[in-house]
Amino acid sequence: MSRTSPARAKGAPSGRGQAHSIRIIGGDWKRTPLPVIDLDGLRPTPDRVRETLFNWLGQQLDGQRCLDLFAGSGALGFEAASRGAARVLMVERNARAAAQLRANQAKLSARAIEIAEADALRLAASLAPGSFDVVFIDPPFGEDLLGRSLELAAPLVSADGFLYVESGESLDAAAHAALEGWSVVRQGKAGAVYFHLLQRENEE
Repeated sequence: MSRTSPARAKGAPSGRGQAHSIRIIGGDWKRTPLPVIDLDGLRPTPDRVRETLFNWLGQQLDGQRCLDLFAGSGALGFEAASRGAARVLMVERNARAAAQLRANQAKLSARAIEIAEADALRLAASLAPGSFDVVFIDPPFGEDLLGRSLELAAPLVSADGFLYVESGESLDAAAHAALEGWSVVRQGKAGAVYFHLLQRENEE
Protein backbone atom coordinates (compact mmCIF):
# COMPACT_ATOMS: atom_id res chain seq x y z
CA MET A 1 0.00 0.00 0.00
CA SER A 2 0.94 3.64 -0.10
CA ARG A 3 3.69 4.97 2.08
CA THR A 4 1.76 8.22 2.51
CA SER A 5 -1.99 7.61 2.51
CA PRO A 6 -4.44 4.77 3.21
CA ALA A 7 -6.32 5.95 0.11
CA ARG A 8 -3.42 4.88 -2.09
CA ALA A 9 -3.11 1.27 -3.19
CA LYS A 10 -0.29 -1.26 -3.16
CA GLY A 11 1.32 -2.29 -6.42
CA ALA A 12 3.84 -1.16 -9.00
CA PRO A 13 6.44 1.58 -8.60
CA SER A 14 5.38 5.15 -9.26
CA GLY A 15 5.80 6.80 -12.64
CA ARG A 16 4.01 9.14 -15.01
CA GLY A 17 1.02 7.31 -16.44
CA GLN A 18 3.02 4.27 -17.49
CA ALA A 19 1.21 0.93 -17.79
CA HIS A 20 2.18 -1.89 -15.45
CA SER A 21 0.93 -5.43 -15.18
CA ILE A 22 0.93 -8.46 -12.94
CA ARG A 23 0.91 -12.06 -14.09
CA ILE A 24 -1.18 -14.79 -12.50
CA ILE A 25 1.15 -17.59 -11.45
CA GLY A 26 -1.11 -20.66 -11.33
CA GLY A 27 -4.60 -22.07 -11.64
CA ASP A 28 -7.26 -21.49 -14.30
CA TRP A 29 -5.80 -18.15 -15.42
CA LYS A 30 -2.14 -19.14 -15.24
CA ARG A 31 0.17 -16.74 -17.13
CA THR A 32 -2.67 -14.25 -17.73
CA PRO A 33 -1.38 -10.66 -17.51
CA LEU A 34 -3.55 -8.09 -15.74
CA PRO A 35 -3.06 -4.32 -16.02
CA VAL A 36 -2.12 -2.37 -12.90
CA ILE A 37 -2.63 1.38 -12.78
CA ASP A 38 0.26 3.62 -11.86
CA LEU A 39 -0.15 5.03 -8.37
CA ASP A 40 2.53 6.28 -6.02
CA GLY A 41 3.45 3.56 -3.54
CA LEU A 42 1.63 0.79 -5.38
CA ARG A 43 3.52 -2.50 -4.92
CA PRO A 44 2.00 -5.77 -6.11
CA THR A 45 3.09 -8.87 -4.22
CA PRO A 46 6.02 -10.14 -6.36
CA ASP A 47 5.66 -13.29 -8.45
CA ARG A 48 8.07 -15.34 -6.38
CA VAL A 49 6.42 -14.31 -3.11
CA ARG A 50 3.01 -15.33 -4.45
CA GLU A 51 4.46 -18.60 -5.70
CA THR A 52 5.93 -19.29 -2.27
CA LEU A 53 2.72 -18.31 -0.48
CA PHE A 54 0.51 -20.57 -2.56
CA ASN A 55 2.98 -23.42 -2.16
CA TRP A 56 2.50 -22.94 1.58
CA LEU A 57 -1.27 -22.96 1.15
CA GLY A 58 -1.21 -26.13 -0.93
CA GLN A 59 -1.48 -24.67 -4.45
CA GLN A 60 -5.27 -25.01 -4.80
CA LEU A 61 -7.86 -23.18 -2.68
CA ASP A 62 -10.90 -25.13 -3.90
CA GLY A 63 -14.05 -23.98 -2.14
CA GLN A 64 -12.27 -21.65 0.26
CA ARG A 65 -13.41 -18.15 1.24
CA CYS A 66 -10.77 -15.44 0.99
CA LEU A 67 -10.54 -11.80 2.05
CA ASP A 68 -7.99 -9.47 0.44
CA LEU A 69 -7.85 -6.31 2.55
CA PHE A 70 -5.95 -3.35 1.05
CA ALA A 71 -6.29 -5.18 -2.30
CA GLY A 72 -4.39 -2.63 -4.43
CA SER A 73 -3.40 -4.42 -7.64
CA GLY A 74 -5.44 -7.47 -6.65
CA ALA A 75 -2.44 -9.77 -7.11
CA LEU A 76 -3.34 -11.97 -4.14
CA GLY A 77 -7.09 -11.99 -4.66
CA PHE A 78 -6.97 -12.82 -8.37
CA GLU A 79 -4.40 -15.54 -7.67
CA ALA A 80 -6.69 -17.07 -5.04
CA ALA A 81 -9.67 -17.03 -7.40
CA SER A 82 -7.58 -18.57 -10.18
CA ARG A 83 -6.76 -21.42 -7.81
CA GLY A 84 -10.38 -22.32 -7.07
CA ALA A 85 -11.47 -20.11 -4.17
CA ALA A 86 -15.26 -20.07 -3.91
CA ARG A 87 -15.39 -16.45 -2.73
CA VAL A 88 -12.81 -13.68 -2.81
CA LEU A 89 -13.75 -10.33 -1.28
CA MET A 90 -11.30 -7.62 -2.37
CA VAL A 91 -11.35 -4.33 -0.48
CA GLU A 92 -9.79 -1.20 -1.96
CA ARG A 93 -10.41 2.42 -0.99
CA ASN A 94 -8.73 4.16 -3.93
CA ALA A 95 -11.35 4.75 -6.63
CA ARG A 96 -8.96 4.36 -9.56
CA ALA A 97 -7.48 1.16 -8.19
CA ALA A 98 -10.96 -0.23 -7.49
CA ALA A 99 -12.03 0.59 -11.04
CA GLN A 100 -9.03 -1.34 -12.39
CA LEU A 101 -9.92 -4.29 -10.17
CA ARG A 102 -13.42 -4.29 -11.62
CA ALA A 103 -12.04 -4.12 -15.16
CA ASN A 104 -9.76 -7.09 -14.49
CA GLN A 105 -12.63 -8.98 -12.88
CA ALA A 106 -14.68 -8.43 -16.04
CA LYS A 107 -11.76 -9.49 -18.25
CA LEU A 108 -11.58 -12.81 -16.41
CA SER A 109 -15.35 -13.22 -15.95
CA ALA A 110 -14.41 -13.90 -12.34
CA ARG A 111 -17.75 -14.69 -10.68
CA ALA A 112 -16.18 -15.69 -7.36
CA ILE A 113 -14.71 -12.21 -6.85
CA GLU A 114 -16.51 -9.37 -5.07
CA ILE A 115 -14.95 -5.90 -5.07
CA ALA A 116 -15.76 -3.44 -2.30
CA GLU A 117 -14.65 0.16 -2.81
CA ALA A 118 -14.36 0.97 0.88
CA ASP A 119 -12.03 1.68 3.77
CA ALA A 120 -10.50 -1.68 4.65
CA LEU A 121 -10.59 -1.23 8.42
CA ARG A 122 -14.17 0.00 8.54
CA LEU A 123 -15.36 -2.82 6.33
CA ALA A 124 -13.42 -5.45 8.29
CA ALA A 125 -15.09 -4.26 11.48
CA SER A 126 -18.49 -5.05 9.94
CA LEU A 127 -17.74 -8.62 8.85
CA ALA A 128 -18.80 -11.74 10.73
CA PRO A 129 -16.21 -13.61 12.81
CA GLY A 130 -14.86 -16.79 11.24
CA SER A 131 -16.27 -15.98 7.82
CA PHE A 132 -13.05 -16.51 5.82
CA ASP A 133 -10.59 -19.38 5.43
CA VAL A 134 -7.71 -17.16 4.28
CA VAL A 135 -7.28 -13.47 5.04
CA PHE A 136 -4.56 -11.49 3.24
CA ILE A 137 -3.45 -8.21 4.83
CA ASP A 138 -0.86 -5.83 3.46
CA PRO A 139 -1.49 -2.40 4.98
CA PRO A 140 0.45 0.67 3.81
CA PHE A 141 4.02 0.65 5.08
CA GLY A 142 4.81 3.51 7.43
CA GLU A 143 1.18 4.22 8.30
CA ASP A 144 1.11 2.41 11.66
CA LEU A 145 -1.93 0.42 10.54
CA LEU A 146 -0.60 -3.07 11.11
CA GLY A 147 -1.73 -3.41 14.73
CA ARG A 148 -5.30 -2.31 14.03
CA SER A 149 -5.38 -4.43 10.86
CA LEU A 150 -4.38 -7.52 12.82
CA GLU A 151 -6.92 -6.74 15.54
CA LEU A 152 -9.76 -6.61 13.00
CA ALA A 153 -8.57 -9.36 10.64
CA ALA A 154 -7.65 -12.13 13.09
CA PRO A 155 -11.23 -12.79 14.30
CA LEU A 156 -12.42 -13.11 10.69
CA VAL A 157 -10.32 -16.24 10.10
CA SER A 158 -12.05 -19.61 10.49
CA ALA A 159 -10.83 -22.06 13.14
CA ASP A 160 -8.38 -23.87 10.83
CA GLY A 161 -7.78 -20.94 8.51
CA PHE A 162 -4.74 -18.83 7.72
CA LEU A 163 -3.76 -15.19 8.10
CA TYR A 164 -1.20 -13.86 5.62
CA VAL A 165 0.68 -10.67 6.49
CA GLU A 166 3.06 -8.53 4.44
CA SER A 167 4.94 -5.83 6.29
CA GLY A 168 8.03 -3.68 6.24
CA GLU A 169 9.58 -5.57 9.14
CA SER A 170 9.60 -9.07 10.55
CA LEU A 171 6.39 -9.81 12.43
CA ASP A 172 6.65 -10.84 16.08
CA ALA A 173 3.29 -12.42 16.90
CA ALA A 174 3.98 -12.17 20.62
CA ALA A 175 4.24 -8.38 20.32
CA HIS A 176 0.62 -8.01 19.17
CA ALA A 177 -2.22 -8.65 21.61
CA ALA A 178 -4.49 -9.42 18.66
CA LEU A 179 -2.30 -12.44 17.82
CA GLU A 180 -2.48 -14.13 21.21
CA GLY A 181 -2.95 -17.83 20.44
CA TRP A 182 -1.50 -17.45 16.94
CA SER A 183 1.90 -18.48 15.62
CA VAL A 184 3.91 -17.70 12.50
CA VAL A 185 4.08 -21.05 10.70
CA ARG A 186 6.02 -19.83 7.65
CA GLN A 187 7.87 -16.64 6.82
CA GLY A 188 10.19 -15.16 4.25
CA LYS A 189 11.72 -11.94 2.94
CA ALA A 190 11.94 -10.48 -0.55
CA GLY A 191 13.75 -7.17 -0.84
CA ALA A 192 12.22 -4.81 1.72
CA VAL A 193 9.09 -6.95 2.15
CA TYR A 194 8.63 -9.48 4.94
CA PHE A 195 5.85 -12.00 4.45
CA HIS A 196 4.31 -14.32 7.01
CA LEU A 197 1.71 -17.07 7.20
CA LEU A 198 0.02 -17.45 10.57
CA GLN A 199 -2.35 -20.02 12.04
CA ARG A 200 -4.00 -20.48 15.41
CA GLU A 201 -2.08 -22.67 17.80
CA ASN A 202 -3.48 -26.11 18.62
CA GLU A 203 -4.96 -25.94 22.10
CA GLU A 204 -4.75 -29.67 22.70
